[in-house]
Order: sequence, then structure tokens, then C-alpha cells
Amino acid sequence: MINNDANEQNLVENVIKVNRVAKVVKGGRRFSFSAIVVSGDKNGSVGVGLGKANEVPEAIRKGSAAARRELIQVPLKNGTILQEVTGCYGSGKVFLKPASHGTGVIAGGPVRAVVEAAGVQDVLSKSIGTSNPHNVVKATMDALRQLGQSQKIFLDRGGKIDLADSETKEDGESS
Repeated sequence: MINNDANEQNLVENVIKVNRVAKVVKGGRRFSFSAIVVSGDKNGSVGVGLGKANEVPEAIRKGSAAARRELIQVPLKNGTILQEVTGCYGSGKVFLKPASHGTGVIAGGPVRAVVEAAGVQDVLSKSIGTSNPHNVVKATMDALRQLGQSQKIFLDRGGKIDLADSETKEDGESS
């Protein structure tokens, strides 16, 4: 989790989806709105938030505040992710695969918004199962969280990661 005022100033925010919700009451319908917002600094930090309110701008404001509270750090190497990973949430699955330099972000809709906010420049992805943006966004965040956990496990086992080079070396190996 990253909670610095300095980081909050240079965050990029994207609205992924605004949904109108109707509640039937005695006098008719009451409308409210929910908004999914992604925030990131395009340098490895990304967060997603959901805001609900009676007006769209207020829902977006609440969603961006929630996204800033939920920032995670994503390990990047040469503008791409470190390894293949699959994230799951509900019936949504998102497969992310590192790509060579110049490939670009090959992702659709919600996945593209999340990985671009994280600063990933080259990645291949496939959304499997549901197309519900809530589940797809949460599955993408699960995949990005797994990247950070696998890197921590690798370092705990004594490996060394040099993010400047294109190879990862373990102790005792020579090039």
C-alpha cells in the first residue's frame, strides 16, 4: 500500500464504467449511480475503487478516493510484467503475458485501463469468462497482486532481481 501525498498529485485517473441503478419506491423510481475508477502513476502503482452516489460526479469522486486508498505496487521490467499470470475473481479470469518491446498493450476495455494506469507498456492479455467490468477489473488486480507476491517469494528464497537487465539470476549462477 502506498499512501503519500506526493504520489497522489501525479496519479492518472480513468473512469471505467458508470452504471445507473434504479430503486422503485412508492412515488416512482429513485436513481443513483455507481462508478468504477482506476488510479495509477504509470510507474508501477495502481488501484481500483468503486463509488456510489445520487449524482455522477460525486460517484466518480468517491471511486477515485477509494482507488487512491487501495494502491498496490506492481513489479515492472523494461515496460512489461515479469511473468505469465492468471487472476480470478468470480467467474472472471484474466490472463496476462509479458510481451517484447514495441508490442504495446494488447488488452480490451477494463484490462487495458488497469494495466496502462500501472505503467505497463507491452503486455498480451486475454479475458476469459464474464465480460462484467467489476469482475474483470478485480481479476486483473488479482493478477497484478500475484506478480508482487511471486517476486517477494523469489527474493525470500535468495534470488536476485535486476530490473535494469533482461535476465534474472539466482545466487551461484554465472552468465
